Amino acid sequence: MSKPDISTLSEDEARAELERLAKALAEANAAYHQKDAPEISDAEYDALKLRNEAIEAAFPHLKRADSPSDQVGATPSDGFAKVTHAVRMLSLGNAFDEEDVEAFKTSIRKYLGLGPDASLAFTAEPKIDGLSLSLRYEQGVLVQAATRGDGAVGENVTANARTIDDIPQELSGAPEVLEVRGEVYMSHADFQALNDRQAQAGGKTFANPRNAAAGSLRQLDASITRGRPLRFFAYGWGELSEDLAQTQYDAIARLADLGFQTNPLTRLCSSADDMIAHYRQIEAQRATLGYDIDGVVYKVNDLALQGRLGFRSTTPRWAIAHKFPAELAWTRLEKIEIQVGRTGALSPVARLTPVTVGGVVVSNATLHNEDYIAGRDAKGNEIRGGKDIREGDWVQVYRAGDVIPKVADVDLSKRPEGAAPYVFPTLCPECQSEAIREEGDAVRRCTGGLICPAQAVEKLKHFVSRQAFDIEGLGAKQVEQFYSDGWIAEPADIFLLKDRYGQGLQQLKNREGWGEKSANNLFQAIEDKRTIPLGRVIFALGIRHVGEAASNLLARNYGSWDAFESAVTEAAGREGPAWDSLLNIDGVGEVMATALVTAFAQESERASIDRLVAQLTIEDAAQPDTEGSPVAGKTVVFTGTLEKMTRAEAKARAEALGAKVSGSVSAKTDLLVAGPGAGSKAKKAAELGIETLDEDGWLELIGAA
Repeated sequence: MSKPDISTLSEDEARAELERLAKALAEANAAYHQKDAPEISDAEYDALKLRNEAIEAAFPHLKRADSPSDQVGATPSDGFAKVTHAVRMLSLGNAFDEEDVEAFKTSIRKYLGLGPDASLAFTAEPKIDGLSLSLRYEQGVLVQAATRGDGAVGENVTANARTIDDIPQELSGAPEVLEVRGEVYMSHADFQALNDRQAQAGGKTFANPRNAAAGSLRQLDASITRGRPLRFFAYGWGELSEDLAQTQYDAIARLADLGFQTNPLTRLCSSADDMIAHYRQIEAQRATLGYDIDGVVYKVNDLALQGRLGFRSTTPRWAIAHKFPAELAWTRLEKIEIQVGRTGALSPVARLTPVTVGGVVVSNATLHNEDYIAGRDAKGNEIRGGKDIREGDWVQVYRAGDVIPKVADVDLSKRPEGAAPYVFPTLCPECQSEAIREEGDAVRRCTGGLICPAQAVEKLKHFVSRQAFDIEGLGAKQVEQFYSDGWIAEPADIFLLKDRYGQGLQQLKNREGWGEKSANNLFQAIEDKRTIPLGRVIFALGIRHVGEAASNLLARNYGSWDAFESAVTEAAGREGPAWDSLLNIDGVGEVMATALVTAFAQESERASIDRLVAQLTIEDAAQPDTEGSPVAGKTVVFTGTLEKMTRAEAKARAEALGAKVSGSVSAKTDLLVAGPGAGSKAKKAAELGIETLDEDGWLELIGAA
């Protein structure tokens, strides 16, 4: 690269050029390091850097405080290494009022089979609004730090975590293996000071402390993280070589003894009333804590009970986040727009005069559906006193759980003269196909299917989402670009991108925002995802009512794509053995089953699925380690009242041993476990000659008596 010619620059021109270069390089760094979406090529970046250095050499007295030349270290070009969590890092379910908290407590007692008089304690602690982090210590030494990522796989940020003062580098008296989980955050004072420094230097400012903490921790250059005032609260753990304690409260105290910062507002509660009282106390202190919290987390205190309760697909059963009431603001609703989703749902969105709600600038809010706009619920009952929502209205906006902006109320005294009631469209705004609302459905849907560009694009976005194919470098923005240019119209096209365009690399690297390196990386990322687990493929198809948990459930039950595809195809008539077998999967209802068979029975959609599968190697679903299991591969049905464990526990135990749990008895049933009160299922099992055990017999069989 040739040396920049700056010989003709005057001092004023040099000063202005340094300002321009600092801004351009700061934007490039943010796009590359924080957003993982480079906006200029490596060569263009290098040219800007060289020009900046040349001007500084010629005019040293003009060097800026935020000079790009002062950045320390070389940034890795391939991003963070991935870390597979030994114990998944899950999110939390939410509670928004006292009734939700009571329901949470009741569900715990029901699952565990505890009576109303049995003691059940909980911890209550502030829910820090930051970034989750897992710290792994071996022999008392910090060896790895990882973000949560998708729960199963996170990013290796060990070098960055070592710069945080609250994180000990070595521990004394810790278990041989200890994974400490907690939250990285930034105090209000430090956040304001950081934004002031960024603004003075002409750099990026952050919308809130949480964004600042996340952006700081995820810097590829650890020296940048070192300059950011990050803090850390420990609140839990992952893999352990030995138990920290027998209770949540004592385990947190143990972490504090080991040298971790734990939240001083953590309390032990013996009842729901105690939990709510502490919630109110924390809520009253919220504005004066000096850091952001968005609720209170309740956890079952007894760790043995936590183990029995276990996990759902994305959340633990033994914990919940009680979120603070939504924060409110009034603003003008400028326009109502309709967005079309991947299932054809027409979703109304309020375009607002921007307003700050809970520290975030809000310019859009959901309006749910046409009933909500009209001032009624799905059953026709009045909401908001029957007040409808119209364009031009003065509306009250809130962020439910401090996350999703919604319109709560309308000030009729400020309604403009001549404001007309909103008429919900009966034609899709994207493809003009009829938009129908089926009986019992709150949503109106476009009937255009794949001819509707909005549905096609949203299906593609879903296909590449994190829980689906998660193709590095191919996100929503790139999907929209490629679809608009006619490069992709359906998922299979993604895997034909390079070959279909012959010189795909040449075409892509010449596009705005792409270079040879990023193009090569994309094509390699696509190739890497040709081999993919069955559960991800089912979820990626974007079939209505079939979410991530259901997709994994189907994958476990059928095992392979061939078995799954064959079964769903055979069930198309919604009768016969294949249909019955599908419905017999515990967790699959008629609505989900109908959506599945309908998708595979539609000629165009089935052809699209077949074209996709032809490009893939689909891995069979991972099966549990069932060596020595007496029920591996058997179909088990539970009926009646179980007295030594709840039905949910029994099902989870059976599945862990490799059994399939069905909700009904059929000729394919291998074993019926019948408790007191067993009725028609026990009678049918007897007629079919199916082996039947009582609860004690079941426990003896599986070795848990």
